[in-house]
Amino acid sequence: MRIDKAVILARGLGTRMQRRVEGVRLDPEAEQFAEKGWKAFIPISGKRPFLDYTIHFLRKAGFKEICLVIGPEHDAVREYYSEIDGKLSDISISFAVQEKPLGTADAVYAARNFVGEDSFLMLNGDNLYPVDALRELREQRDDICYVAGFEKEALVRNSNFDAERVKSFAVMEVDDDWNLVRIVEKPENPEEYRTKSGVLVNMNLWRFTPHIFEACERIEPHPIRKEYEITAAVQLLVDEKMVPVKVIPFEAGVLDLTYRTDIPAVMHKLKEVQLDF
Repeated sequence: MRIDKAVILARGLGTRMQRRVEGVRLDPEAEQFAEKGWKAFIPISGKRPFLDYTIHFLRKAGFKEICLVIGPEHDAVREYYSEIDGKLSDISISFAVQEKPLGTADAVYAARNFVGEDSFLMLNGDNLYPVDALRELREQRDDICYVAGFEKEALVRNSNFDAERVKSFAVMEVDDDWNLVRIVEKPENPEEYRTKSGVLVNMNLWRFTPHIFEACERIEPHPIRKEYEITAAVQLLVDEKMVPVKVIPFEAGVLDLTYRTDIPAVMHKLKEVQLDF
């Protein structure tokens, strides 16, 4: 059934964005947010926060309710998007606070009161996904979980990063019916997981049922990073057959704000996008 709710993970620490890069100079406003690691709020071309483009695309895809998962220090962000919420009649923007940066699963769990008993979209605040992918996930009729699988070659061709960065991403192993079997982090040989639609990369664009909250409660933190990760929660859904998780392939790009060097390329990609709020 069609869903209306979207949860945007916007609290990330952005430690890689904080690192200065020789030869990359930012305007003062962008520098302010880059220093803090607030990637989703970096102004594009000195004007609108990157997150405004995500909200614009979600509106185009038909979503009606948006929840921003932010940190307790994000008062300025709350004030800005509360003002945007007051201006828009077709969507609502609310907030969930992740008290400490304990990982993506912990961030999703912070939005459980917003979600209630509904299925919802989950996406990264520092990525910008194509409207077609957002819309297709929204309009799936079965009340199960879904994840967008971005075909590796098309992803590189249409994004702002090269194939080298993709090596640090996760790919998805699927069965013949497009059920997710396993999320494989940084595979040595991605070709082992080639499907009939190519090697499918996970860019953290999910449609979840509320089953995900039980999984988030039950997982252990990553042994090295000490964070509660949404991929671990999804693997629990799969392994214990709590709810089906289907992969939908897409031949499209995703914009990514991870490093300071990403900012000029993202600005170039978005220069033709006209925001309508």
